Amino acid sequence: DGIRDSSVTGVQTCALPISRWSRSAGAMRWRSCAETSTPMLRTSRRVSPAELATPNLILVGLPGSGKTTIGRAVAEALGRPFLDFDAEIERREHTTIAQIFAERGEAHFRALERALTDDLKGSGGYILAPGGGWIANPGCLEALRPPAELVYLEVEPARALERLAGDVAARPLLRRPDPLGELERLLAARKDLYLLANHTVRVDFLREKEVVASIVALAGGKIGD
Repeated sequence: DGIRDSSVTGVQTCALPISRWSRSAGAMRWRSCAETSTPMLRTSRRVSPAELATPNLILVGLPGSGKTTIGRAVAEALGRPFLDFDAEIERREHTTIAQIFAERGEAHFRALERALTDDLKGSGGYILAPGGGWIANPGCLEALRPPAELVYLEVEPARALERLAGDVAARPLLRRPDPLGELERLLAARKDLYLLANHTVRVDFLREKEVVASIVALAGGKIGD
């Protein structure tokens, strides 16, 4: 669905599994001991061995629900690494999500999204923020859950549009004459899938810190138990 900010503060490029790092052509890369073609991920930090046993936590919801912003804050609060799917796809493809949609089409983007999801099979410890349509991409949810757990950030389309403000132009699926109508259509198509989440947090009128506190409480009390 596009992103507001593809940058991640203090990022590291981490492989799964992680064992040692090396520098090549000026870029930091994590490699496995066997020097295999392990997937590289741009995350807020690497996963520790102890965290690999902790199920990934995936935030899902409409564009404008706050998945990236909330996900980054939850990861910081829990001391866990964060991965934004759109930012990772942009890093891998060396272009923006909007350009991928414009030049190669949505089907190509969904294939990239599915490939990233497959790279995360068997991982643990991450807070993950995929795009709003990830959950409707066949096979993605099943690839990660179980053991991953989902939190649905529930928001009304009108409120989501308010939050997006001038960012609508960067969202390929909302670049329409009636973006509110498009958000309503997306919700109608995806809501049953969003409701498959393990937990739902209504975010319409909560402050960011309140949403983060709710998710941190869920993580501390249930996720990974």
